[in-house]
Amino acid sequence: MNAVKDLLKSGKTVVGASASPSADMNFLGDSGFDFLLFDTQHAPVEIKQLGPAVQGLRGKKAAPIIRVSDNRPDLICFALDAGARGIIVPMVNTKQQAADMVKWCKYHPAGERSNAGMRGEWGEFKTYREYMDAVNEQVLIIPMIETIEATDNIDEILSVPGIDVLLVGPSDLSIALDVPLDYPSDTYQQALDKIAAACKNHGVVPGMYFIPPGMDPNFYVDKGFKFFTLPWNDWAVAGVQNGLSGINR
Repeated sequence: MNAVKDLLKSGKTVVGASASPSADMNFLGDSGFDFLLFDTQHAPVEIKQLGPAVQGLRGKKAAPIIRVSDNRPDLICFALDAGARGIIVPMVNTKQQAADMVKWCKYHPAGERSNAGMRGEWGEFKTYREYMDAVNEQVLIIPMIETIEATDNIDEILSVPGIDVLLVGPSDLSIALDVPLDYPSDTYQQALDKIAAACKNHGVVPGMYFIPPGMDPNFYVDKGFKFFTLPWNDWAVAGVQNGLSGINR
């Protein structure tokens, strides 16, 4: 029901791309990415504007994942009701904040998500209870780690049951470490190693919101980071150029 979660459980690297409501879901949804990430924190987009784009991914390979702007039950509910298969919450700094996020992503008795009928592409169910149990099991819960407070509390955060991926916010974490955007620096890389080791100890997948420009994705995969986004525009342009190059013009 959630191929991304299945891939992560099997130890595979999961690669996605950022998407906007105006993007062509027919193209991106079956282009090969495992998920598409819709941002409502820094992009000028409201969650309820994402409905058509998310619905456009029904039956496609790529799963829709939404980053909400804050750790709030209403925003998480809006995103899940729109059809998100996973939720990203920024700036999760404490165990309580992580526990709240999990609680708001799951239906009773595992959580406190409000019920609004069967939402999203989760399969066929005989009863509503079966549906809720399936969603509770399959929804991806992805808090972001972006501050010194969060890194200090990392073991407590990761002890919260239900977290699938702990997602590094590359820019904010580098700023918090006083090495702004200096991603190759020893200070930054040591922090990533600490995060990866803690995730391994707790059975949670470490991820990167994006791979820093100019850096090899496999460098991060080798560190253990198996969930991230990559830009697709240049690949698309290269594909078009490759196709045109074979035509006598």
